[in-house]
Amino acid sequence: MTELQTAPTIFALASAPGRAGIAVLRLSGSRVHRTLLALVGLSPVPRRATRVKFRNPDSAEIIDDGVAIYFPAPHSYTGEDVAELHIHGSRAVIAALFELLGNREGLRLAEPGEFTRRAFENGKLGLTEAEAVADLVEAETAAQRRQAMRQLDGALGALYENWRMRLMQALARIEAEIDFPEEGLPPSLWASVREDVAALRREIVAHLDDSHRGERLRDGVSVAILGPPNAGKSSLLNALARRDVAITSAIAGTTRDVIEVRLDLGGYPVMVADTAGLRQSADAIEQEGVRRALARAEAADLRLVILDATRPTETVDPKLIANDALVAVNKIDLAPGARVNGAIAISVLHGTGMNALLDRLTAEVAKRAGEGSAPLLTRARHRAALEQCTEALSRFATATLPELAAEDLRHAAHAIGRITGRVDVEDMLDIVFREFCIGK
Repeated sequence: MTELQTAPTIFALASAPGRAGIAVLRLSGSRVHRTLLALVGLSPVPRRATRVKFRNPDSAEIIDDGVAIYFPAPHSYTGEDVAELHIHGSRAVIAALFELLGNREGLRLAEPGEFTRRAFENGKLGLTEAEAVADLVEAETAAQRRQAMRQLDGALGALYENWRMRLMQALARIEAEIDFPEEGLPPSLWASVREDVAALRREIVAHLDDSHRGERLRDGVSVAILGPPNAGKSSLLNALARRDVAITSAIAGTTRDVIEVRLDLGGYPVMVADTAGLRQSADAIEQEGVRRALARAEAADLRLVILDATRPTETVDPKLIANDALVAVNKIDLAPGARVNGAIAISVLHGTGMNALLDRLTAEVAKRAGEGSAPLLTRARHRAALEQCTEALSRFATATLPELAAEDLRHAAHAIGRITGRVDVEDMLDIVFREFCIGK
C-alpha cells in the first residue's frame, strides 16, 4: 500500500465554530468515498453539489438534510479524495456527525493546518503558497488580503525559486572545475559566474532592504500616541476607533497604562496605542506609565505626537518628534491662533482638522507598509534564511578554491530552499503549520 492509502482520513469544520445557518465539514483521505457511501447512501457526482440526507449507518436515523460535494484525487485541495459536507450549523448536528466520523475506523480529527500541509506534501501548493493560505484566512484589511493573494498566486515562491535555480546553475559550472580539474575552468567562465552571483546577491539585498514593509503589512503598523498630560490623546484614540476605548477626563494623568486598539486605515492594518502623559511626577504609578510610554515610543513604527494649543509653552522631548514623527496641535477651538511649524491643527472635540490628520496618518502608514508591485518579504523566517543566503554569497565572492566556492553556493541555495520547501523540511513544517486553524 502507498503512504497516501495508509494515511488516516482526517475531518474537521472548515467554517467557524458556533451556531450558524450553514456549517462546512471537510474530509480528506483514502476513506472519504466509503464514508460518503455510509453517510448518504450514494456516490455523489464529482465536483457537483448534491442534496442528500445524512444518516447514522447503524440506526438509519436521519441526522440532517444538506449538501455533499465530492472531489476525487488528485483534483482536490489536498491532492487526496476530499469531501465537503454542507450541513445546518447547529451544535447538535455538528456533534452527531463528529461522533459518527470519530468512531469510524481510519478516521480522526484533523490537526491545525493539516489539510494545507497535505496539499503541500502532495505537491498542490508550495510552502510560501501554503503560508499565504494562513495569511489570507487571518487577513483583516484589503491590503493584507491583496498581499496574501499575490503570495498565494505564487509570485513570492516564483521569485525565490528563480533565485535558487540561478544558484544551482552557477554551482553546476563551478562543479565542472571540480569534476574535470585537468581541463580547468576558463577564466572567462569564472568571471561570468562571479558576475552572475554578485548580481543575484544585489537583488536579494535589495529585497531585504525593504524597511520590513511586508512584515508590517502582515502584522500591522504600530502607532504610538504621545504627548503631555491632558492634551487629548485618549480622546483622539476614541475618535480614531469610533468608540470609547479609553477613559477621558479633565484631570491630567488619567491614562496610566498603554491602551491599544486595532484599526483599518485606508486598507492597512494599524495598532494604535494611547500612552500616559509625558511629565515629571512623584507618583510611582505615573512614573511607570511614563516609562512604558517611552518604551512604546521607542518600539513604534510611527509616533503621533499630540500637543495642547492652550499650553503652547509645554513641549515634549525633541527626540520624540524626530525621525518623521507626525505632530498635531489639539484644542485649536480654544486657542485659534496657536500654531506649531509642521503640525496639523485639530480639535478632536469638534472634528476640526480630523480629516487632514487621518489623510496624513494613512499616508505615513502606507509609506511604512506600502504594497508596491514586487512581492514583499512577509515573514521573519524568510528574512533569516535570505540573510544566511547573502552571507554565503559574500563568502563565495572571496573564495579562491573551487571546492570552497561550491560549498558556499550550496549553503546559499539550501537557505533559499528552506523558504520554498525544496529541502528536507520536516522539522520546519511543524512550526509553519501549527499556526493554522483547525479545518484549514
